[in-house]
Amino acid sequence: MKSDQKNLILAMLLSALFITGWQILVVNPRMAAQRAALAAKSLQAKIAKPALPAGVVAPGSLTRAAALQLSPRVAIATPKLGGSIALKGARIDDVVLTTYHETVSPQSPQIVLMRPQASKGAYYADFDAVPPQGASEVLPGPDTLWTSSGGELTPTHPVTLSFDNKAGLVFHRTFSVDDNYMFTISDSVTNNGTSPVSFYPHAALVRVGTPQVDGYATLFEGLLGKVGDNKLTELTYASIDKEGQGLQDQKGTGGWLGFTDKYWATALVPDQSAPIHGVFQSVGKTERTYSAETLGKMVTLAPGATSTSSTRLFAGAKVTDLIYGYEQKLSIQNFNLMIDWGWFWFITQPMFRLLDILRNFTGSFALAILLTTVILKGLFFPLANRSFASMARMKTIQPQIKALKERFPDDASAVQRETMEIYKREKINPVAGCLPMLIQIPVFFSLYKVLFTTIEMRHAPFFGWIKDMSVPDPTNIFNLFGLLPFDPTQLPVFGHFLHLGIWPLVMGLTMFLQMKLNPEPDDPVQRQLFTLMPLIFTFTFGSFPAGLVIYYAWNNTLTLIQQSFIMKRAGVKVELWSNLTNMFRRRPSTGTP
Repeated sequence: MKSDQKNLILAMLLSALFITGWQILVVNPRMAAQRAALAAKSLQAKIAKPALPAGVVAPGSLTRAAALQLSPRVAIATPKLGGSIALKGARIDDVVLTTYHETVSPQSPQIVLMRPQASKGAYYADFDAVPPQGASEVLPGPDTLWTSSGGELTPTHPVTLSFDNKAGLVFHRTFSVDDNYMFTISDSVTNNGTSPVSFYPHAALVRVGTPQVDGYATLFEGLLGKVGDNKLTELTYASIDKEGQGLQDQKGTGGWLGFTDKYWATALVPDQSAPIHGVFQSVGKTERTYSAETLGKMVTLAPGATSTSSTRLFAGAKVTDLIYGYEQKLSIQNFNLMIDWGWFWFITQPMFRLLDILRNFTGSFALAILLTTVILKGLFFPLANRSFASMARMKTIQPQIKALKERFPDDASAVQRETMEIYKREKINPVAGCLPMLIQIPVFFSLYKVLFTTIEMRHAPFFGWIKDMSVPDPTNIFNLFGLLPFDPTQLPVFGHFLHLGIWPLVMGLTMFLQMKLNPEPDDPVQRQLFTLMPLIFTFTFGSFPAGLVIYYAWNNTLTLIQQSFIMKRAGVKVELWSNLTNMFRRRPSTGTP
């Protein structure tokens, strides 16, 4: 088998592996998630919900605005957060990320992260005390009405809530918050009674109903935590639902646990020097309720004594520098694991840092991606130079190989043996042409991870019509780039294959030109494969984040220039224009009449 045929087969296998992997890891989970969402909506429509007693509000039955009216509140006002704390239950159940919007339009709604229990998609944080089994102490609960010290919660003005159980226990809970997304909740309990009182400090993050997730195998969303020396726990909503009662727990000193979405997260951060019991739960039949909880060491409070405890709550955007800053400043164990860097984290993290540095230097992630591509081409130039030079030398020995075939027309092993001798004599590596492709695979996935998961890339614009590089190109050739009033991607069965915008077409063209740079193979099957590969990749890249497609198109363009330069320097003819011209010439028939 000719070496260029081996290279072609290897390249095709790599391409097929890439496309198959993308189908399995991304497209299939996305379609499954869409089907599951539709099935869930259909099932919910068929379930008859029983009537509730008068005066009882069904969870999830109210709008957020109506649910907020069920309790007096303390407003939250920081440079990045809005919302309120409910005096009923003293819980944080209303958090708005004021600097982030649902779409690229600044007039679109702000991101609502946490919601009251009575609203749809309830998501809140409770801080309370749990009595030992069999104890009868009157401790504050979800219906307890606390009193406020007054004013709104700001970075410079903490708010203290108080509750007297009229049985000797007085509770004070002070909320403070920084300029970003970290709350500190400090509790004190004074025993004015005549008997000792025991309880466990307890905190819980609760989500009512199964959250809608993107369903990508390359993106984790669900319950997440790192307690003590235990390994990182990652539980999808589906996986914890299968665990019987859905209970998983860990014990250790320090750590954190909570929920993570694509761009947002919440996490309970207890005292990092104290032992805790971390619990993940999923309960409920028709509607699941998920919780991430911490249970502290039991406190026994003597008459006249006061106990204090403190915990933190992160509730906000997963900004990389901020997460790493909290880990270092507050000594939170492995808090950086809240950001999912993926399998190639050792490449993804430096890739993000490079993009971020260039973004700060240029003021644009668009220019940062273009410059990053140039830097990567420069770093890999020695290897690419050797690879392309080896490919160029292989073209110069084709007459010798052709002569071998004429010399040994019926002895393939002799042709193979003599060909290898020529390779050895000319110092040619027959698989060198595939090395640049192999190197690009981890780089490609790492850049995809950065573009797809880091919040810094969310709503980052490119030039022209690309307003958000973290989502696919919004244009589509199948509706004439918006001239026809319909969305082809919403068509059943084949819709997800019809996401084909301008940048994927540009990428496909650059790939086509790059392949036409080399001499066309004589075998018609190989020619067809070379022709189909750019077409297949064009459709595959249609649903990729636009920033990744732009990177690949720019990378192809630089490779085209680089390879042409190396071929000319090696004295090898650049076949691009002749190959393009030959496409419009009729090939002579080789068959017999």
